[in-house]
Amino acid sequence: MAESTTKLKLELVTKNIRPFPDFPSEGILFRDISPILKNPRALTAVIDLFEDHVRMTYPQVELMVGQPGRWTGRDQELCVVRHRRPKSTWVQHCHTSDQVDVDSSTPPHHRGGLDARGFLFGPLLAQRLGVGFALIRKKGKLPGPTVSVSYTLEYGKAEAEIQEDAVSAGQKVLLIDDLLATGGTLYAACELMKKQKADVLGCLVVIELKDLNGVEKLKPFPLFSLVQY
Repeated sequence: MAESTTKLKLELVTKNIRPFPDFPSEGILFRDISPILKNPRALTAVIDLFEDHVRMTYPQVELMVGQPGRWTGRDQELCVVRHRRPKSTWVQHCHTSDQVDVDSSTPPHHRGGLDARGFLFGPLLAQRLGVGFALIRKKGKLPGPTVSVSYTLEYGKAEAEIQEDAVSAGQKVLLIDDLLATGGTLYAACELMKKQKADVLGCLVVIELKDLNGVEKLKPFPLFSLVQY
């Protein structure tokens, strides 16, 4: 892909990411990808850019694996950028001692279901590449024998799982999601792939929230992001 074409496609993608201040609570700037999905040219640009990167960097890929997304509710607040910092509390998040600034007024018991935005891009990219696509989901959502891993949130634990026969030992896989924030869910997905003895080539996301430094949690697996904030 020519450099000028790549730049134009990145600009189109960026223009279709819509900011919502003070959502889901005050002090948070939420990055909404809904306009990308509504605009066929923007959605095509996302897949084009991912395809170009994968064909150049990972021609050996055999399977795309899609992320379930993040918990809605309080955990979703950890997956956005804070531009204003009210009085806050430091909390431990996910697997390590990484700390994220969270508004202390947020109810600690509030949680919801899992989003599935990582599934929106994965199948389209897999079809372009001529490879399969496998789902990682919240525990209890997949039929048949499954393999799962648990990961820690600041209010408790969650589990992600994949069907036992979805990934083969030694299979070369790429993980894809819409957004990287603190890195908790992608880290869990990497751990799940390791449990299945798959060969994780790297991770792809549309948006990377660099202030939250989730890329550090994913090491040694490389990350490719289209848009950074």
